[in-house]
Amino acid sequence: MSETRALAEFVLGCRSGDIPADVRHEAHRALLNIIGCSLGGARHPAVDRVLTAFAPVAGAPTASLLGRAERLDPLHAALVNGISSHVLDYDDTVPKNYGHHSSPVASALLAYASVNPVSGRDFVDAFVLGFDVSSRVANAVYPAHYDAGWHMTGTVGVLGAAAAVGRLLGLTAGQMVWALGLAATQSAGLREMFGSMAKSFHAGRAAQNGYGAALLAHSGFTAGEHGLDGPRGFAAVLASEYDLSRITVALGEQFELRDNTYKPFPCGIVIHPTIDGCIRLRHEHAIEASDVTAVRLRVAPLVIDLCNQRPITRGLQGKFSVYHGAAIGLVCGRAGLREFSDDAVNDPAIARVRDLTTATAAATVSEDQAHVEVALRDGRTVSTFVEASIGNVRHPLSDARLEAKFREQAGTVLPPPAIDVLARLCWDVDTVMDMREVVAVATPRALASS
Repeated sequence: MSETRALAEFVLGCRSGDIPADVRHEAHRALLNIIGCSLGGARHPAVDRVLTAFAPVAGAPTASLLGRAERLDPLHAALVNGISSHVLDYDDTVPKNYGHHSSPVASALLAYASVNPVSGRDFVDAFVLGFDVSSRVANAVYPAHYDAGWHMTGTVGVLGAAAAVGRLLGLTAGQMVWALGLAATQSAGLREMFGSMAKSFHAGRAAQNGYGAALLAHSGFTAGEHGLDGPRGFAAVLASEYDLSRITVALGEQFELRDNTYKPFPCGIVIHPTIDGCIRLRHEHAIEASDVTAVRLRVAPLVIDLCNQRPITRGLQGKFSVYHGAAIGLVCGRAGLREFSDDAVNDPAIARVRDLTTATAAATVSEDQAHVEVALRDGRTVSTFVEASIGNVRHPLSDARLEAKFREQAGTVLPPPAIDVLARLCWDVDTVMDMREVVAVATPRALASS
């Protein structure tokens, strides 16, 4: 059986009871996190601009948008949800393949569920399985695919979105094969876009195109039978090296959500260790911005490849600058949404420390580690080694901290009573009778009229 067919049959054949309790809980964590990220990003200029561009040409406004009062057709709602959830770079990540799989999968599902009756349990099933598809295909082509410059969230996220929506649509196995093929032929997303609005567009388009692929397959629109594994399929075309066996190994036993992580800082995950270390040094040694005369970093090679941006003038660029990460850690002692704003990037004190920072790639430093050394005006040099950065696999965020992060972001668009209700619904999503209840609470207009 081909890998494409095996995935299709697994997504459709997996029963709700086949998903272990710990994986379901992880799905609840992921849903809480991604809805929070969608609410936090809902008023970003990128979302305003995509609505300005596409609202006039969208279809009937039947679908709700998370964190916005506007309504669009379901496909455009998936696009906007995806952009909102990814634009702050606060969404979850699977470090072994650097995919943000929740963003396209959940964004498509939430758009679908805003116009169709879907129980919370069915929603979770579809989310878990769509996430699995996206991450398993990513495993098969990582690192060659990523190193070539493809952005996993866009290129494999479209497959996860298609699988998830396809399950809810009740596709046949043949139709699911077509859906995966239709999704594979729309795979896109370039790492060159990091630091711009286009990065979040990848997640949005993956959600929209995956949803569309499932609809097309449901209508009988055909595709090649080997979209993932064929000699001119996804893996062969988009990766110089790949291992298709990683798509199906322990299928139905090892769920990819178990390897998911949640960000404590809204930026590229590989600079989290640097931020963690700089915050630690600032508090331990009472460092002021004016004290710093040099900052020397030793980091994993991927950090230099992925987050080497400078000079920078925009907050979105700061999310991919290890130098900015070090600077805000030392100057601000924190790294929240404000520290990655345009104002923060252009703050003279932060810019000064950023310009004093150098970074060296060290093969002995893993991607959740960093060595930070800071030279001070009084002649002292202080240093720290971050063994495992917070939020990563070896130091995960607790449920309580994850909910605090959710509440911080939700508070930008929702009143406290609604936040309380929404948090409870996310934690108890398996008991929700209709997911339109969840979407309604996350929609400001619905709250205002209730």
